[in-house]
Amino acid sequence: MTTNLAWDDFRLVKAIADHHGLTGAAAALGVNHSTVFRRLGQIEEQVGLQLFERRKTGYVATVAGVEMAMLAARVEDDVAAFSRRLAGRDLAPSGELRITTTDTLYLNLLLPIFAAFRALHPAIRLDIVIGNQALNLSKRDADIAIRASDAPGETLVGRRLATLNWAIYGNAAQGAAGLGDPDSLFARDWVALGDALGHVKAARYVREKVAPERIALKSSAVLGLAEAVEQGLGIGPLPCFIADQRPGLVRLLPPDPDFSTGLWILTHPDIRNAPRVRAFMDYVGGELAKKRGLIEGMG
Repeated sequence: MTTNLAWDDFRLVKAIADHHGLTGAAAALGVNHSTVFRRLGQIEEQVGLQLFERRKTGYVATVAGVEMAMLAARVEDDVAAFSRRLAGRDLAPSGELRITTTDTLYLNLLLPIFAAFRALHPAIRLDIVIGNQALNLSKRDADIAIRASDAPGETLVGRRLATLNWAIYGNAAQGAAGLGDPDSLFARDWVALGDALGHVKAARYVREKVAPERIALKSSAVLGLAEAVEQGLGIGPLPCFIADQRPGLVRLLPPDPDFSTGLWILTHPDIRNAPRVRAFMDYVGGELAKKRGLIEGMG
């Protein structure tokens, strides 16, 4: 006697037991009556036991038949439970996400959004990497990047959420002297980004337009620059989404297109469909899009 039974053999026996005959089993399995009859005979010959008693009222499972049907039922239950777990993971994604962004975006824009996202998806853990240098998503230095860039990378996928605009701001208590007049503003003291951020468009503007003796302070962080302007050390270019949320600052010139850059949310195509990545991209991208007016300096 050989007992190399296949899963389909167990399914067939269970179907006959459930429907008390060959006709109902054939319909349930999507095969014809003769196929069920032939396969049952082969299975019984293979196991060396009768699996059903043929009666006028139908097929009645023997002890061996009942055992095979019960085993098949347990396997079906396990498969169904596994499918539900997979579906549950998709509905309630979990795991760790490594997010890279800048300190200014994190503190002035993203942190409340992250808190709301965590309330919706408590099984997702966020690992935030703060820095002005773009991490390599292709090498999995991070899973998702929220960054200001005009060249986000051809190998990444995501979307442009808004145009991140800058303008020239000053201390509100010092008044709006020179408001709308760029030439008079150059006679005032300025604060500027330091050499580490010299590639930023606003930093180049100050470097090219403002006399060195008028630069009262340089900062290696945009966040520190906003603080310096608010303390009255000088005027300077700031992202609108930071400065417009500070009552102590006043806008002296409208947003300058020469300072602007795109705001992107990006990931690597290999992980774009992972449930936790998709949930984060959809939610955070949507919430940032709602703040487009603030980001672009329009309110």
